[in-house]
Amino acid sequence: MSMQLRGLLSVFFLTFVLSGASAFGAVATIAVASNFAEVAKHLASEFESDSGHRLTMVTGASGRFYAQILNGAPFDVFLSADSEKPSQLISSGYGQPDSAFTYATGRLVLWSRDESLIKDDASVLSSTDSYKVAYANPRLAPYGKAALEVMEALSLFESLKRNLVQGENISQVYQFVFTGNAELGFVAQSQIPHNGDVGIGSSWVIPAALHSPIKQDVVLLSRAKDNVAAREFMSFLSLPSSQAVIRSYGYESGGSPR
Repeated sequence: MSMQLRGLLSVFFLTFVLSGASAFGAVATIAVASNFAEVAKHLASEFESDSGHRLTMVTGASGRFYAQILNGAPFDVFLSADSEKPSQLISSGYGQPDSAFTYATGRLVLWSRDESLIKDDASVLSSTDSYKVAYANPRLAPYGKAALEVMEALSLFESLKRNLVQGENISQVYQFVFTGNAELGFVAQSQIPHNGDVGIGSSWVIPAALHSPIKQDVVLLSRAKDNVAAREFMSFLSLPSSQAVIRSYGYESGGSPR
């Protein structure tokens, strides 16, 4: 084989390797608030199929993620359950300026596996029966903070205090109720079957006026400013088709990137 032919084959081989590598796309690691876990899986699957990029989803409490990011956790995008933490990350240099926007607004629900327990209002919380009531840690989880605001707005916190069961995040609260460790729980509407079907049990969608808005913001973290997969996923979240998926899981729409 001539030297010239070997050279041409080497060029073709290198071109093939590079084009093959680019076909797999980029990779991004996404920190996702627990309440948004199922929706994130749905959206990630569509995004990967459309873009060729790959996403690694990690779910947990927003407060934990915030602390981990400050301590160098290798996340590229943070889907928080509130708007404060993304804003604070930008202020402290851990988030890209002007990257945060509201991707969804959450709704809080009082839920029970017992189909007859909740009568579509707060009356069960005033019952003389000693029901255990689960809610998320308000220091770590915005849905827990909202649940606390609801109990205080209804002047029920003191009477419920001895029966409260606190979970680290909203997913743990759901498990407490699902497994029978608590009869009632303040969960995200997205955690019960979507498209308006409660599925098992009974629930009360809590009026938004009883707690602060649960505006959920996403932020591009500074370490990922050049990560194509992370940036494109941020844009994907604001598409009308993605927002339609988000609404189908019981959220209100978010806004557009600022």
